Amino acid sequence: MSLDNHSAPVQDEHRHSSAQDTLHRVEVVSADEINKIMQKYDKEQAVRKLPPRINLVVSIILILFSVVQLYSTWRIIPSTHMRPLHLGIVVFLAFALYPVRKGGFAGKKAWWISFGIDAALAAAALFCYFYLIINYGGILKQARLTDFQYVVGGVGVLLLMEACRRVVGLPIVCVAIVFLLVGFFGQQMPAFLNNKGFTVQRVIKQMFFGQEGVFGTPVGASSTFIFLFMLFGSFLEKTGVGQFFIDFGNALAGSKRGGPAKVAVLTSALEGTVSGSSVANTVGSGSFTIPMMKKLGYPPEFAAAAEASASTGGQIMPPVMGAAAFLMCDALNLPYATIAKAAIIPAVLYFLGIWFSVDFEARKHGLRGLSRKELPNFKKLMMEKGYLVLPLIAIIITLSSGFTPSRAALVGIGMAVVGSYLRTLAELLVLALWGHGFRWITRNPDADTPPDSTAEAVRQALHNSGGMRFRDYLAALENGARSVIGVALACGVAGIISGMISLTGVGAKLGAGLTHIAAGNVFLLLFFTMITSIILGMGVPTTANYLITSTMMATVVARALNPALDVTDGMQLLPAHMFTFYFGIVADITPPVALAAMAGSAIAKSDPLKTGWQATKCAIGAFIVPYVFALNPQMLMINVHILELVQIVITSCLGMWVISMAVVGHWRAKLNALERLLAFVGGLGMVIPGWETDLAGLSLAAFVVLWQLSKEKKLKAKAAPTAA
Repeated sequence: MSLDNHSAPVQDEHRHSSAQDTLHRVEVVSADEINKIMQKYDKEQAVRKLPPRINLVVSIILILFSVVQLYSTWRIIPSTHMRPLHLGIVVFLAFALYPVRKGGFAGKKAWWISFGIDAALAAAALFCYFYLIINYGGILKQARLTDFQYVVGGVGVLLLMEACRRVVGLPIVCVAIVFLLVGFFGQQMPAFLNNKGFTVQRVIKQMFFGQEGVFGTPVGASSTFIFLFMLFGSFLEKTGVGQFFIDFGNALAGSKRGGPAKVAVLTSALEGTVSGSSVANTVGSGSFTIPMMKKLGYPPEFAAAAEASASTGGQIMPPVMGAAAFLMCDALNLPYATIAKAAIIPAVLYFLGIWFSVDFEARKHGLRGLSRKELPNFKKLMMEKGYLVLPLIAIIITLSSGFTPSRAALVGIGMAVVGSYLRTLAELLVLALWGHGFRWITRNPDADTPPDSTAEAVRQALHNSGGMRFRDYLAALENGARSVIGVALACGVAGIISGMISLTGVGAKLGAGLTHIAAGNVFLLLFFTMITSIILGMGVPTTANYLITSTMMATVVARALNPALDVTDGMQLLPAHMFTFYFGIVADITPPVALAAMAGSAIAKSDPLKTGWQATKCAIGAFIVPYVFALNPQMLMINVHILELVQIVITSCLGMWVISMAVVGHWRAKLNALERLLAFVGGLGMVIPGWETDLAGLSLAAFVVLWQLSKEKKLKAKAAPTAA
């Protein structure tokens, strides 16, 4: 599902089997290569190899962890207990699964020494967090904390940061350390970071024993609906929906111009519901789509870039978006359905921009689609496997009906389980009625069933059942718990950062400083916010990126956009929060880091930096649309009438078509510099809501289109004598 830092989808040999058969044995990336790429670009995959018995114990703990989380949705556990329980188990698992350094230590003796130390650290983490759970009531009644309690809190914070370093990476920990130092040495800091300073004891009390630090809103979200949606994604993957998405994309778009690239766009958008990590999504679907694109004739850089940009967009695609979207619900006190509804048009424009880019690129290189004979039959596919999308439909219905995200996730999990058996149940129902139907047709109540025994058919149906088995349930529970480790740790450290920003007040000072530099220019302030998000995104996960940037900048930006801002009105704050959310995600494809693009380049064997810049061009919509909806909230379906909405959708889609044409530089013929400029400006005018901008943009776009058609006519006229 669309939550960041999700572990990579399981890569089985059978994952691509049907697609390989239908597509003339396209050479896909091997499982070993996939694992190497994931370990290189996704730290969460760099787990230590455990002996069988220890691995079994860890697996049991992971399964029980998921069971406890499911239990908490039915019997509400107080947040003062649930949050430390959730984070304590996560930190314990982090030390058990992740070595102190990538690759661990060579030699059996060194391995056991390292594991022994980590086991002690894991036990210490459990003690610290369970001490808080057991003694929380007594701690609240104390006038001040004891020295022992300060030690427990300090050790708990340090263990969390070390666990986060191992799983998520060093950059986010460095950011947390910087803000802690700002708190400790506030009086010695420069003006924009200056504060009265706080003692170590005061910081520990705020971070570990309060509700605005480690156990703040981010961990609260992680311990409830984020975990459940990750579990939903894990169950959905076990139903075989990943392969269905690939087959669906091939059946729908494989035969179109530049088919494999369009398949990549569709597949990645759909798989974003299952795998919320940009890197995992890129590697999971890209291991198949990138070789397909290269085989068709796409340049390696473009093949990798198209997959990476589409995969990254999975986090902004409703109904299930990135983890930060759930934090936005708490921050703005808005239903998740409102957040998802607001994201629909921007998400559509994002993927349309990529779709148009690959189409223009295919025109440019004269690339055709695949033969229908090579592709799955759409009707047959939907008849046989269409039921696999029922969990997603259930999620949409429940969220739209006002259910909480937690309950919607539970419904989705239940439908994933039931849906896996639907085909078998339907077959059994037909078989059960077959005998009665035969007797009705023959008008003979004493007639026997047909020679092909119904009993034998029932046995065959049960044998071929695609339903989940007991081991699949256990695997889904285990994978769901594994996938939340990175997110929960990032949420915990993000809580430290936001807690220190709140404690020191430096967030308001930084926001005020940027406002002063922008000199009242709203566009410039938005630009500074974008740069901040992208820089943080070079090493900080999307969840933490959004939390840090929105804490410092969202209210400042919202007030600049609306001087009469009511800070208690979540709808007025929504455009600013969505702005920071989008650019936190885009950081995954923005050079120089661009982890998703780097992972794609490893599969395509392309130049990483060129791939990153190409991905940025493909995802041009992600850089334009946030500015548009920040300045014009109608695009987020805020205070918009139905006719305005229709106008926005139509003109924005046309605008993205023209903008993509300008970026690629080709339609019917090559666009010169003036054509590209006019097309870009015209497209931008149509994307910006409003009759005036739409008409101006449409006029410029029409001029470019006519210019292109004239060029095409001249080229055909020149080619005609040659052909004769």
